[in-house]
Formats: sequence, C-alpha cells, structure tokens
Amino acid sequence: MTATTVVIGVGPGLGMSIAHRFGREGHAIALISRNASRHAGYIASLASAGIEATSHPADIRDRDGLLRALDAITARHGAIDVVYYGPGAADPAARPVPITETDVPAAQEAMSWVYPAVDTVRAVLPGMLERGDGGLLFAGGLSSVVPLPAIGNLAISSAALRNYAITLNAELAGRGVYAGTLTIGGLIERGDIHRMFLAEADRLGGLTVGTLDPDVLADAAWDLYKNRDSAETTFNVLT
Repeated sequence: MTATTVVIGVGPGLGMSIAHRFGREGHAIALISRNASRHAGYIASLASAGIEATSHPADIRDRDGLLRALDAITARHGAIDVVYYGPGAADPAARPVPITETDVPAAQEAMSWVYPAVDTVRAVLPGMLERGDGGLLFAGGLSSVVPLPAIGNLAISSAALRNYAITLNAELAGRGVYAGTLTIGGLIERGDIHRMFLAEADRLGGLTVGTLDPDVLADAAWDLYKNRDSAETTFNVLT
C-alpha cells in the first residue's frame, strides 16, 4: 500500500522540495497551505515527476479548517504515514519584534504558528501508534538554539516548536513513530522570503544573508525519518 506524506505549509521552496523528495521514495503527497491558487502548479510539478499528489487548501490557523483538511486526506489516501510541518509567516514582509519590545500580543502572534502543530499531531498520532509506524517532521528557526535578539518574538515560538519535536521524539522512541526537526538558519532558496529579499536588494543597501538549497534540506528530512538516529539536524549560514 502506498505511504502518504502530508506537507503542511507547502510553498515553492522547502515545502515543494519535501514533496518531491518523499514522492521519489514512493509516497503519495497531500498538500496543505492557505494559498489555493498555487496548488495547481504544485500538483503539475509533482505529476511531471510521476508523483501522485492531492490539494487541500486550508489556513492552518483556522483549527476547524485544518482538521477538515486532515480528515479529507485520510478519506482520500487512507492512513497518514508522515507529516511535515513547516508553514511560513502570513506576511513574509512583516518584521519580527525585537526581544526587548516583545509584549504578550507579539508573543501570542508568534505562538499561533505552534498550536496547529499540536492539533496536527493530536489528529494523526493515534493512528500512527496503532500501526506502530509513522513520522512527524518539523521545521523551525535557528533562534531556537542561537540567541538572535532582533527576531525575539519568533525565538519564543521557534524554541517552543523545537522543544515539542524533541520531546515527542523522546516519548515515542521505541514505539515505532519518529519525531524530529530541521533547525534552519538562513534564507531558503526559491522560497517566498528569499524572493522578497532579492526583489528588495537595493532597498536593503547590499545586505547579504547566507542561503540554503531546499533540496539539501529535504534530503536531510528524509534521512532523519529513515535513519531515526537523531531528533534534529541544524543548518546555520547566519552565525
């Protein structure tokens, strides 16, 4: 029976690289993101590589919408074998709040990206445990492990998501289900933030930031899932 990987927060960078990487391993792919207009292109790209894929538009911060999408995927594909959780910001151009200016609303806004991860795990984990197999993969920022005061409110949510993934890994070890995280410091090529950065290069006064190839990150995600010998892989081209 074909395994199914759900890519939550699919975009043109890492999300699509994850979809192609797991699709090459024979997984059917189910795509979730809020921008439904992009999905036809994503599905066509995967189809051209011989990968079965379905589209399930949903804003992950709409809890009911997210859970409906997961239910639809189960109805279409059967059991969900792997979830990759890597949604981007609602507004890539929005500036994070420095740590000394972070108040409760700013922290709550950042944490709103963590709660859907918990909802997702709660939805898919019982089935994985019953089958004794599955994978939960997350992507978060380097500020979870390296102090980056300028993105203070995002550091709070990044640290929470990383700790959630690693703690899940500790609890699930020996029960057939893997959990792990990619900790990413750098601009992901082909992604929305990278494209915005290139478009505004003149306004940024020649500022340069290291970039990462999403295909390399996707390979790392597959290796985490396949080998299950580590809860985390870190990429850092910032410090």
